[in-house]
Amino acid sequence: MSQHRFSITPMTADRQLDWPRIKQVGIVGLPPRAVIARLNRHQTIIHDLDEPLLVKTGSDAADLLPKVYCAILRTVVSNARQLELDAIFLDTGAGKCDGARVTARLLAAELAIPVVACDNRDARPLGHPICISALPLPEKMRRITTGVKTAEPPSVAPPPCPPRAGFWGVPPRDFSLLELFPAHTHIYGWTRCMENKTPADHELESYCNPAVPTVFFAQSFCPKTALARYLAERHPQALYLDADQQGGGSARAKIQAFFELSGVVS
Repeated sequence: MSQHRFSITPMTADRQLDWPRIKQVGIVGLPPRAVIARLNRHQTIIHDLDEPLLVKTGSDAADLLPKVYCAILRTVVSNARQLELDAIFLDTGAGKCDGARVTARLLAAELAIPVVACDNRDARPLGHPICISALPLPEKMRRITTGVKTAEPPSVAPPPCPPRAGFWGVPPRDFSLLELFPAHTHIYGWTRCMENKTPADHELESYCNPAVPTVFFAQSFCPKTALARYLAERHPQALYLDADQQGGGSARAKIQAFFELSGVVS
């Protein structure tokens, strides 16, 4: 019986690209600052494929990824298939998961554009002032996720505040869940690593504040649910929570009840 080997290997960041022809790109996770800086210099339009963009969702990803899969990566596939992009840059290093690495391979096999796998080893911390600011939690999350499109942090940092509650984890696909958190909620976990632009900083990712009630969140079917639950079990005031694409009534009720029982009011 003959054997067939399919080539589903994405390009690497050091491969020669025709940069002047790349006008619109998609990014997944947090590609290295050097890559983002080069895209910024070329004034390339960057689309964050992790976010639900103004495209159809659902069945487009179903035949490439299983239905029981990370909702963020299913969103990535849906966006990648529908947007008119010249290239895609994905962080597939230690700051991401096997799901992202496999998704990169599948997109490389399916799409006619360059799919570039990047290993983000950036270790120089750029700070996380947004995470500890007095901004409402949804606005904090929007600023942090938008910040992945630029190589440098904002020139002006919002003023800090003492924490009254905590959100630990990855940005949820459904940002409306964040509206249930009280004022002065600090952000921890991988989202803090995003703002710090060090996505593989596992020590920073594992940090949390035991003095404030904290929701430990991860998307359903994400490997980070293991770390979220582990930390939640050791935190004195914790709620472990995972949610799929949309935060349903059960997830919302758990968040509201947790903060009410913790004595934290909005």
